[in-house]
Amino acid sequence: MKEGSNAAHVFISGVVQGVGYRLATREMATAHGLMGWVQNLPDGRVEAIFEGDAKAVDSAIRWCHQGPPGARVEDVVVTRQDPEGFKTFEIRR
Repeated sequence: MKEGSNAAHVFISGVVQGVGYRLATREMATAHGLMGWVQNLPDGRVEAIFEGDAKAVDSAIRWCHQGPPGARVEDVVVTRQDPEGFKTFEIRR
């Protein structure tokens, strides 16, 4: 990753599955030039990793607090971490 990049591991809880959260997250992340992934968890949360420019990562985290129309976000837990060097942003199944 280029200098100035960082990463965040994010867990989103609330009504975040079955509302297009993963697809909207990928679209938002791609628009911000971010790499990483997003997936549903068996406990009903959504998990994501965002890597890229620090301002873009911060913007993605802010977006997660709202999510797409239909989502009702109750909590967002963020852990900062070193970038792993993802080359794309994908939806994991």
